[in-house]
Amino acid sequence: MYRISRLPNGLRVATAEMPHMTSVSVGIWAGAGSRYEPAPLNGASHFIEHMLFKGTRRRSPLEISQAVEGIGGYLNAFTSEESTCFYSKARYECFEDLLDVLTDMYLNSRFATEDIRKEREVIKEEVAQYYDEPQQYVLELLNALQWPAQPLGRPITGTFETLDAMNRRHLTSFLRQHYQAGNTLICAAGRITHRQALRAVKALARKFPQGATPTFSPASGRPVGPVVHLHWRKTEQTQFALGLRTCSRHDPARWALRLLSVVLGENMSSRLFQKLREDSGMTYSIQSSVSFFADTGDLVIAGGLDAEKLGPALDVIWQELADLASRPLRIAELRRARDYVLGQIDLSLENTESQMMNLGEQGLGWDGFMTPSEVKDAFSRVTAAEIRSVAARFFRPDRCSLAVISSDKSVGRIALRELPGNPQLVQSLSA
Repeated sequence: MYRISRLPNGLRVATAEMPHMTSVSVGIWAGAGSRYEPAPLNGASHFIEHMLFKGTRRRSPLEISQAVEGIGGYLNAFTSEESTCFYSKARYECFEDLLDVLTDMYLNSRFATEDIRKEREVIKEEVAQYYDEPQQYVLELLNALQWPAQPLGRPITGTFETLDAMNRRHLTSFLRQHYQAGNTLICAAGRITHRQALRAVKALARKFPQGATPTFSPASGRPVGPVVHLHWRKTEQTQFALGLRTCSRHDPARWALRLLSVVLGENMSSRLFQKLREDSGMTYSIQSSVSFFADTGDLVIAGGLDAEKLGPALDVIWQELADLASRPLRIAELRRARDYVLGQIDLSLENTESQMMNLGEQGLGWDGFMTPSEVKDAFSRVTAAEIRSVAARFFRPDRCSLAVISSDKSVGRIALRELPGNPQLVQSLSA
């Protein structure tokens, strides 16, 4: 059962009661991500995420780790475009211990100048690692194509230039604006009641500062495609990522889009996996995914292959997109995709961390919660005709962007030839 309460200072508490479990997962979510950052502070949210592990007024970094690992738990965090989450999991009896550590990090981190200097270098190594992994970097190139000159198109980690320019004043000012009661959601899932969680959070609520809820600029509503970015680099394999601008997480079309993603490439029985790997042997990896934000979204198809196979692979992909936009999905194929998604939802119910993540993602980005049963009902209502209609709405050349990393310069001509709609070519060279 999902429940949410809002305290007088604006702090929200959400729970998923799972009395049959022996664990509890706790997360503190801030409405702070890369979308909230002005261009000079690109990477600030992620930088702050790192700094909250560097010690508080009560605990050293080692003592933070020991406080959780010493009770058999673990501690982690992540930053996304629209949120930052600090979370932990342990035996259910340890709920208040986990909450104490997380709130201490959230409210009392030191941000010592020397720690900032050292962690900046750590994050720059993380940026370099992403750059050195073409499968990751091609997605950053795609984001920059789909959302040019706006926060969604910038890397969550920031760049060497923005990281070098940030200092303690920048970070603590951003922290004060975003890490306050009205912009915070505390989630707990597992063997705990809503009353227990609410009582524990109420005891800490007065420690959370108050302030105006921050906002971000809306994404550009106009798709920029078709456009191709070819990045030349010495590499053994050509990596590509094809993106289609879609809709927000509030749009009813999101249910059909997720099913379309499953049909295209989310599992081994998908169309693209079967045609590009099993039937033709053109690629080892091929997958699709969907992302939904507050006001926009995308569907991405990504893979790796020999440069000479890029043209045939793009041809197969666009044929499948066109087929889904022009013909209703076969009932058996729709049923398989739906059953896959419903099964994944059911499996997530066995995991307290998955349920905590679901609470956080919904609680920060929505006005209310949909229970797993309600989500399953929404997927079950999607028809083959609706899937065709949604595909026709979004699977269009003007919504398409393609990023390619390759050592073969001829792939630029290949991409221009295979993509419909007279695409524009952007080229860059590895340093």
